[in-house]
Amino acid sequence: MEKITIDSGAAFSYPMPMVLVGSVVEGKVNFMAVGWVSRVNFKPPLFAIALGPHHTNKGIEENKEFSINIPDVSLIEKTDYCGLVSGSKTDKSELFDVFFGDLGKAPLIKECPICMSCSLFDTVKLPFNTLYIGEPKEVFTEEKYMTDNMLDIKKVNPFTLTMPDNRYWSVGENLGKAWNTGKSLKNKGFGRR
Repeated sequence: MEKITIDSGAAFSYPMPMVLVGSVVEGKVNFMAVGWVSRVNFKPPLFAIALGPHHTNKGIEENKEFSINIPDVSLIEKTDYCGLVSGSKTDKSELFDVFFGDLGKAPLIKECPICMSCSLFDTVKLPFNTLYIGEPKEVFTEEKYMTDNMLDIKKVNPFTLTMPDNRYWSVGENLGKAWNTGKSLKNKGFGRR
């Protein structure tokens, strides 16, 4: 099968996790839907979120704190709503049951299976977006989302985003164990010189 080229503007990782980023802006709790999020460092654990020019940015830059909340599929409507309206014109502070950990300017969502309060580690200005890199100071979950002392993706039941088609997807089936499934090729010496 022959490869074809497509527009570079269609280059996205498939899929992207959907999260709700929280900040306190001008004294008011605010959340926005974000699909451009990833863990970017091992030790210390660091997460990056890429945001265009949004109301949420003001709170992150002013307070040096933000939250990353991972919603389950039951929160898809509220998550999408947080991506449709700006906190500069709409009060989203009562949309969720909000709580705070040790960081008083990183609002967390009780309904989300996983919540991380992050201190701002670094900011990188890109041509259009700003990359905010945060270090989780506290991670909150509930026992019901755990299996064998680890988070269980099926129990968390997150959803993902694909772009540029702008669609949400649920998580599929387990296909194998990472850094284990390819051991048969490694054991056969495949590709060794």
